[in-house]
Amino acid sequence: MTSSAVSRLSNLHGHINPSNSITKIGGLLKLSAEVSQALSCGHAVVALESTIISHGMPYPQNLETAKEVEAIVRKNGAVPATIAILDGIPCVGLSVEELERLATLGTKAQKTARRDIAYVVATGGNGATTVSATMCFASMVGISVFVTGGIGGVHRHGEHTMDISSDLTELGRTPVAVVSAGVKSILDIPRTLEYLETQGVCVAAYKTNELPAFFTETSGCKAPCRVETPEDCARLIDASLKLKLGNGILITAPIPKEHSASGNLIESAIQNALREARERNITGNAETPFLLARVNEITGGASLASNIALVKNNAVLGAKIAVALAQLREQNDKA
Repeated sequence: MTSSAVSRLSNLHGHINPSNSITKIGGLLKLSAEVSQALSCGHAVVALESTIISHGMPYPQNLETAKEVEAIVRKNGAVPATIAILDGIPCVGLSVEELERLATLGTKAQKTARRDIAYVVATGGNGATTVSATMCFASMVGISVFVTGGIGGVHRHGEHTMDISSDLTELGRTPVAVVSAGVKSILDIPRTLEYLETQGVCVAAYKTNELPAFFTETSGCKAPCRVETPEDCARLIDASLKLKLGNGILITAPIPKEHSASGNLIESAIQNALREARERNITGNAETPFLLARVNEITGGASLASNIALVKNNAVLGAKIAVALAQLREQNDKA
C-alpha cells in the first residue's frame, strides 16, 4: 500500500481487510472486496450513484444500463463503486445480485439525499443515493471521483419556491470531484451557476468554454474554467485536496454531438412538463423524476436515449480522470 493510500484510509472508523468479501466501517458501512482492495492499494476508483437505477428509468433497462456503466469504468482502468443503502446498511460497491435487487425495487427504494441518510439507516430501509448522498459516502471512504448524469440545481422559479437541490451545498462542503454532463436543463442554469459560485465550487468544462446543459452541448452560460485532458482534471483535484479547500469540484462533459437532443424540442417538452407539474402540485424531490419522465414521454423516448448516452460518456471520462489521479498520487509518493 502506498503512503498516500494509507493516509486516505487512516481516518476511517474501522479496519479494512481486502481479503474479506465485505468490509465494515464503523459497524454501519460496507465496502465490497473489490473496492476495498482498490482503495487500500491506491488504485483508481469511481463512485456511481443509484438513484438513476431505481428512479431514472424502467426495469430492465435500468439494470442493463447500470451493468454497462460499471463495465465502461472497468474497461477504462478503474474500479466502479456503485453506492446504495440496502436493509439499512450503506454499501459502497454492489454485487450483481444487489444491482438486480435495486433495479427491481425501482421507486420502492427511497430516493436518498444527505438529509435522508440517517433515517433510512435507522429504519433499516432501502435507499437509492442521489448526488449529495453518494458524495457523502464516497468522501467517507476516500473516493475522490464520482460519475453521474447531471447534477441538481436551482429550480426554475426557485427565487419564489426556494427549491434548490442539496447537490449544490454538498459540492460546497464535500471534497469529491463530480463528473457530469452539466446542470439538468429542466433547471435554472444561470442561477445554479451563481449558487455554485457562492458555495466556492470550481466548475470546469471539459474541452469547451461553455457549460453543457445535460441533453444539449450548450447552455448559453460561459464556464468559469476549462480543462483539456484527464490529466488536467487530476491536477485540479489534487491541488484542491492538498490545499484542503474542503469543497468539491464540478467537471462538466458535453453530451456527444451524435446524441445531443434538439434544444428547441427539449425546451418545449420541459415547458409542457413544468406546467403539468404546477397543475398537479408536484414539488420537492418528486419534481425532478416527474419532469424527466414527462420530457421523455413528450419527446418519444429521445431524452432517455440521450440520458443513457451521456452517462456512459461521463463514465469513460470519470474513469480516465481517476486513473490519472492515481498515477499522479503514485508519482507524488515517489518524489
